[in-house]
Amino acid sequence: MKLEKILDNLNSFEKNSFLKIIDGIVAEKPKNTKEVDKILNDASGGDLKAMDSINISKVFNLVTDEFAEYVKQEFLNATSQIDILTDILVRDGNCIMKQDWLSRLYDTELKQLIKNTKIFQSQIDDEKSELDPIRQRDYQIYRACVNTALNNDLENNLECKVSSDEQSMLNTLARELELSNEEVKLINYMVVSVKQMDIDTIINELKNLGIIFYSKKTNMVYVADEVVSVLRKVKGKNVADKFFRRVLRQLREPQINMICKKHNMDWRKDLDSKMKGIIKEGISFTGVLVNDIHKEGVTLTEKKKFINDLCDNKLRIVTPLKGVTIEDKLANLVSYFEDIERDDKVGISIDGYEKLLIELGETIPKVNKLLKDEFELQDENVMKSSYLLDYNIKPIDVLEIIPEAELCKFCEKRDIKTRGDVIVNILDNYTDAENLYLENYSSIGYRDLGTLKENGITVKEAEIGILFETLTKKIFSNLGFSVDEDLRKQINTSKDKIDILLNMGNDDLILVECKSVKESGYNKFSSVSRQLKSYMKLAEKNGHKVIKSLLIAPDFSDDFVKDCGLDYELNLSLVTANSLTKIQEAFKLSKHKTFPYNLLMRDVLIQEDRVIKAIGK
Repeated sequence: MKLEKILDNLNSFEKNSFLKIIDGIVAEKPKNTKEVDKILNDASGGDLKAMDSINISKVFNLVTDEFAEYVKQEFLNATSQIDILTDILVRDGNCIMKQDWLSRLYDTELKQLIKNTKIFQSQIDDEKSELDPIRQRDYQIYRACVNTALNNDLENNLECKVSSDEQSMLNTLARELELSNEEVKLINYMVVSVKQMDIDTIINELKNLGIIFYSKKTNMVYVADEVVSVLRKVKGKNVADKFFRRVLRQLREPQINMICKKHNMDWRKDLDSKMKGIIKEGISFTGVLVNDIHKEGVTLTEKKKFINDLCDNKLRIVTPLKGVTIEDKLANLVSYFEDIERDDKVGISIDGYEKLLIELGETIPKVNKLLKDEFELQDENVMKSSYLLDYNIKPIDVLEIIPEAELCKFCEKRDIKTRGDVIVNILDNYTDAENLYLENYSSIGYRDLGTLKENGITVKEAEIGILFETLTKKIFSNLGFSVDEDLRKQINTSKDKIDILLNMGNDDLILVECKSVKESGYNKFSSVSRQLKSYMKLAEKNGHKVIKSLLIAPDFSDDFVKDCGLDYELNLSLVTANSLTKIQEAFKLSKHKTFPYNLLMRDVLIQEDRVIKAIGK
C-alpha cells in the first residue's frame, strides 16, 4: 500500500514517530532541500505535521536516500533480531497485516531459524561434511570474523557490539564470498544466540524506527511500499521477490540446480520448491545472473549475450536496456523492475483485472489458496482486485504463480489461444482498451510512445492528439458534466474549433482545451490565450455565456502559470493530466453524483490535493 493511502488511515498519534524522523532528516538539509522546502512552505507554512498525506508522501520521496542512511545506522543500534523482522516485512504480501498475523509469522520464522542454524553449524564443523571443501572454508572464515567483531570488545572490558566499521567490513567479506542473506544470518546466529521477543516490543521498536505504522484501533500493521523498497536496498535485495521469480522462470532447470549447489540447497527438489528456496535464501539477484548460473570458463561476451537474450526475448522488455558493461545492464534491469513496482498501472485495467479474478476462481478454485500461500495473506477470500492492489499484486503476479498446465486448461475453457506465451495471451484477452487508455492518460498527454508500448498500447503519433481529447471528454463525463457534442458542432466553424464544451445549463458554458506535448512544461501562453478568447467570442455570438475556461496538458511551465494568472479576461484555470486523473479516482469514491464545479473556479493551477480533500468530506 502506498504511503499516502496508509497515512489517510491513521490518526496523528499513529503517524507521529514517522513524521518525527522525516522532520529530523529535513532539518539536516537533504540533497533535495530546495524542493522539500517549497512543498513545506506552499502546503503548511513549514510544518510537516500540518501537511496532508499527499504532500507528506512527496516529501518522503525526495528524502528516500537520507532515510535509507538513517535506517542503515539504526540497524546497527537496534535489536539483533532486526534482520529477522525485516526479512518478513520485505516479502511480497506482508505490507498489511494484523498484529497476531505478524506474531505468527515471527514465531514460524524463529523456529525455522533455530532449526536451520543447528543443521548448518553441524555441516560447517563436520570434517566429513557433504559441503564443497572450498565453500565450507568460506563459511568458517566468515564465522571467525563475526566472532572477532563481536567479542574483541571483551579485551577492553566493553559491551560486546559490532561497530559500524566492523559491520561494513563484514558486509564486504560476505559480498566477496558470495554468501546469501540467509547464509549470513545463519552464521551470525551461530555466534549470537537468538531469543524470542514479545510481539508488543517488536511492534513498538519497528514503529519507533519509522519502519512500520500501527493502528491500535484495528490492530493493523502497515508497511508503505516506499519503505519496503528502502528496506530491500538496505538489506542488499536488488528486486522484489515476484520479479526474481519472473527471471528464475526464464532459466533452465540445470541453471537453477547450479544456484542451489553453490548455496548449499537441496537441488533434488521439484523446480517450484527450488525457485522458492532461492528467493527465500536472499541470494543476490545480480550475483545469480553474473556468476551462479554460468559454468566455469564462460566468457564475458557469452554472459552479455545471455543477459541481452533474457531481457529482449524472454522478459520481452520493449525498450532495450542500455549499458555497455554487464554491471550497467543489470543495474538498468533492476531500475526497470523498480519502475514497474512504483507504477500504479496494473497492465490491463481494473475492470479487466476484476473479471480475470472472477473467472480464474470459477475455473481454478485453488487459485485463492495459491495466492494466500505465496504471498502469506491472512484473509480467507483474497480474489478481489482492490484487495490485491493494496498489496501491490498485479495480474501478471497472479498468473505467474499458477502452474502452466492449469493456465492452459483455463485458456481452453475460456477460448483463449495457447500458442506462444500463455500469460501474455491471457492478459491480452482481459485488456479493456478504454480503461487501459484512461490509466495511461498522463503518458498519452506526454506523447510517450515508449511507455505506452510497454503498457500494451500501440498508437500512431498522428492519432495521439485526438485520443487525448477523447479521453478528456470521457473523464469529464465520468465526473458528471454534460459534454455537449451537438452544441459544440453547432457553434464550431471551419476556423474556430472548440475541443470540449461542457453545458452547465441556462446558456452557461465551460470551454475545455486539450494540449498533448512531448516537452515537459507547456509554455505557449500567447497562442493558447488568443485561441480561447476567439472561442469565447464565438460562444457569446451564439447566445451563450462562458463562465470558465480550462486548459488540460501534461504539465505547465512556471512562466505559463504566471502569465495565466495575469490575464483577467480569460478566467482560465490550468489542470495537469495527472491531477485530472487523481480527481476522477477520488470522485469515484466520494458521495457526490455530480462534480462540484466551483472547485475548478478558484485556482490558476488546480491543486488536486485541495480538490480531493474537498470532495472527500
